[in-house]
Amino acid sequence: MKILLATHWLIPHVGGVWNFMEQLKNRLERLGHEVDMLGNSPDYKKIHIVNRGKELSKDVLLPMLETKLTKQTAPGVNQHFAIRSYEMDRYCFELAASYFGLNQYDIIHTQDIFSTRSLSRVKPKRIPLISHVHGSVAREMMDHFRKNPSEGVNEGSPAWRYFPALEYHAAMSSDITIAANQWSKNILVGEFGVPSYRVAVFQYGLDAAGFQAKLNQGSLMFRPHGKKVIICPARLVYVKGIHVLLSALTILKQMRSDWVCWIVGDGSLRRQLEEQSIRASLQQDVFFLGEQSNVPGLLTQADIFVHTCIQDNQPFSVMEAQMAGLPSVVSTAGGLPEMVTHGYTGLLVPVGDALSTAQQLNALLGNDEYRKFLGQNAKAFAINHWSMDLMIERLLAIYNSAISQK
Repeated sequence: MKILLATHWLIPHVGGVWNFMEQLKNRLERLGHEVDMLGNSPDYKKIHIVNRGKELSKDVLLPMLETKLTKQTAPGVNQHFAIRSYEMDRYCFELAASYFGLNQYDIIHTQDIFSTRSLSRVKPKRIPLISHVHGSVAREMMDHFRKNPSEGVNEGSPAWRYFPALEYHAAMSSDITIAANQWSKNILVGEFGVPSYRVAVFQYGLDAAGFQAKLNQGSLMFRPHGKKVIICPARLVYVKGIHVLLSALTILKQMRSDWVCWIVGDGSLRRQLEEQSIRASLQQDVFFLGEQSNVPGLLTQADIFVHTCIQDNQPFSVMEAQMAGLPSVVSTAGGLPEMVTHGYTGLLVPVGDALSTAQQLNALLGNDEYRKFLGQNAKAFAINHWSMDLMIERLLAIYNSAISQK
């Protein structure tokens, strides 16, 4: 088969969707399939097929779109700057995909609601479209609007309604939508009105051999003498809850001092989070490492994995931490309770609860035997559960079924 993996998000990128697409491409190509990857460039200035060197600048497309989509000719697009921003980018995606040509593919597999809606409108009817959801954009945007009332988006307003509507239309535009967990399916069905039969549920897979190779490389960073390492690989954006983690570490510092925390990743809130750390006098305890090319290598130096997200789906960081044999302290957000069994493979804390997070970290730091018990169970669970072979088997079954129905 010739397969197009497509996303509205940046590629390449240090993040879960890109990680998923790369692993999927590598495994499918090993099985003899041909795979292209379409998405936004890292600077968001062009749409490109990253592995083919094909690209189209948005500077070529936007003047035409701006001429066509005026307040008079397209009032719906211009109701709010958030709607206009996403719609203009979605139209750029459609035009670029048409320019590159979609006739050559046997199947198109999208990774978000924007690319799904875009490609459903311009692809040939004979080509099946499979969509994957890696979280809920609508929920994230609702949280954003609540946190930023100055943007003038209230419940029921056009921008508020736009994102749930897009979730629904994207799911209805594809032949089947794949969710990684029951939490994600429940949102699509219960909140956005997508019929249950249109959503398949199966977990991600992790390339165990590739992960182990990176793990074996180790890291140039080593744990400080006499300290245990708490590690948090995450984008520095609101939904990842790093502000909650820093509040928890401020409390933890009053309990004990035999730890450091490595925060691995970058994002728009980095400066704000660094300032929060300084205000809490955590400069000698918390280290912002930025983006790192070998997170598995860093995991070999860590003792505890922590993820205090506000919302997440099925983060690869949790899967990798389990594969590395680390106990996890994670929030109850999204699909995390389906990944971590409290008291057996890790510990769960309520979303946004800094005190509970500090207490659970304190419990693990103070009990080596319990910490190792959870880590060993996490590794055994990961080896048995995060099977890339099983995910590929299920995915190919969906591909073949969709092709035969077309």
